[in-house]
Amino acid sequence: MDGNLRELFDFIAFTARLREVERHNNATSTRKESVAEHSWHLALVSWILHREFEREYGHALDLEKMLKLCLMHDLVEIDAGDPSAWSAQPDGDKARIEEEVAQRRFSGLPDGLGAEFLGLWHEYEEGATPEARLVRGVDRLNPALMRLLTGQGWQDVGADATALDRLQLPRVQASEALTTLYREVRDAAVTQGLLPNV
Repeated sequence: MDGNLRELFDFIAFTARLREVERHNNATSTRKESVAEHSWHLALVSWILHREFEREYGHALDLEKMLKLCLMHDLVEIDAGDPSAWSAQPDGDKARIEEEVAQRRFSGLPDGLGAEFLGLWHEYEEGATPEARLVRGVDRLNPALMRLLTGQGWQDVGADATALDRLQLPRVQASEALTTLYREVRDAAVTQGLLPNV
């Protein structure tokens, strides 16, 4: 196997480990969701809502870029772990650790792939484009949806509807559709007794 193909194979093997990283929300009523499942679902939701997003924004949006952002944005969590959005870990520590992993894992990839991965990862982290802001919004909507669908609720993090709004709205407000969908999830969770409305 030549050098480039060996590097690509090693990276493919590394990315397969994303399914081993557990998230804090459930996938079903009996098990946690993996980060790989989460990334797949973000890609699917972004594809489903793509035309709606384009109608809202009034111009074309790069669906290929959005799908790439969805699929790769959490690869650093294979090494860095997946801290809860509700954790007390300082954002600066998380950002520093993830940047170190991104540099180590992406920068050496051959044939321009390293630059593409690093560029997309930074675009996502900074919310630098409409596509990145929308994917960040879908990324924030997804765990709330899963906590509703699985009946997990937010008791494990001690959140009420006001706290959830503080976490969710800054990102889902990238789109009227995402904001509407988020409110649907929040209101259903309150109605079902999964989220206190204090």
